Amino acid sequence: MATVSPSWAYTLQLPHDPRAPGIARVTLRALLTAHGLDELTPTAELLAGELLANAHRHTQGPYALRVRPMDSGRLRVAVWDSDPRVPAGFRDGEPYGPPAADAERGRGLQIVRACADVVGVSVLRELGASKGGKLLWAECPVK
Repeated sequence: MATVSPSWAYTLQLPHDPRAPGIARVTLRALLTAHGLDELTPTAELLAGELLANAHRHTQGPYALRVRPMDSGRLRVAVWDSDPRVPAGFRDGEPYGPPAADAERGRGLQIVRACADVVGVSVLRELGASKGGKLLWAECPVK
């Protein structure tokens, strides 16, 4: 069983390019393997893939994948983008149900909520070196 130490964290800056989510998933797999967390790959990759697709579809600027272990024994997978609007399903107190049966979109964040132990959002204001925007994150347990 791998132990998680809060001594590492990674951020991968990505351009608004249709190849970026795939590059990020490959990078995530390599990073989890390097830290002996291979067993987390399927869940972490699914969480990252959905969050990255959301950022790519709903924003026009760059975005970033952030991965770090938490003191709680979970791995946090997060995606930053420049749009400060919080999507449905991540807003506090807002019910989030499934999309209509005939909807072609709208299931990604529902999948994230179903597969993660904890989800959250941080809205970032443009102060100093910050670029503003938001950080959507999901955590999965380290086994």
